[in-house]
Amino acid sequence: MGKIALVVVDMLNPYDHQDAEPLAENVAGIVEPLADLMRRAHEHDDVELVYVNDNYGDFSVTRDDLAGRALSGRRPDLVEPVLPPKEAPFLQKVRHSAFYGTSLEYLLHREEVETLVLAGQVTEQCVLYSALDAYVRHFSIRIPRDCVAGIHADLADAALRMMERNMGAKIVAGERCLEV
Repeated sequence: MGKIALVVVDMLNPYDHQDAEPLAENVAGIVEPLADLMRRAHEHDDVELVYVNDNYGDFSVTRDDLAGRALSGRRPDLVEPVLPPKEAPFLQKVRHSAFYGTSLEYLLHREEVETLVLAGQVTEQCVLYSALDAYVRHFSIRIPRDCVAGIHADLADAALRMMERNMGAKIVAGERCLEV
């Protein structure tokens, strides 16, 4: 069986944008389980931990710049526990999907990844579009319900149902998503 990759989406966020307040409220509920999932993924030799984060239109920004801006933002408490380890691959994206305009697909194939665990924010946007792109690339998908946050609960729930029904995603608890 191929490897698993935990892809953490858009967690370096300064929360200074439209819809930041309801998003931050929902992110507060996933930080602890996501930090635990990241720790467990980092400890497994057969799990690739990958960060993909929006560059907010700044093409000169680095991983450290994005982390610094997020830590200097309105909710550093939501950022600090889920900072990417230095050795984790870090890819910048410019649109909703973690695949669009990034080298994620190449990295996953090089590492012989077959299953993606998608975590982070926003469930009804970036996580959903990343799941669709993973599906059309024939990856198996797992979504840890307690490790994704949306802006609008009804849309986030609908997105989870769509991923499960239309993309064959397994919606699981974070504590179970790395099981083979």
